[in-house]
Amino acid sequence: MYFCSSKISIRDFKMPANKNSIPRTRKMKRSHSISFMLNDKEMDALERYIKKYKVKCKSKFVREALMITVIKKLEEDSPTLFD
Repeated sequence: MYFCSSKISIRDFKMPANKNSIPRTRKMKRSHSISFMLNDKEMDALERYIKKYKVKCKSKFVREALMITVIKKLEEDSPTLFD
């Protein structure tokens, strides 16, 4: 899943291993760490969701959910042509 609404360059793609495969995007190194606390009900809800929908990577799920919310809000708040 891609979150960045900025322009993508041809250099952002690696050549596929064979001609029938899809090119992969270059991965950005994650060098910043964030931690946060959840109360018991929030943790129970998160664990139920992860179990019900068989989420394999909890950190990826939380990171994507967070970034979707952040980017959606930033796009809503950005100025438009008629503002």
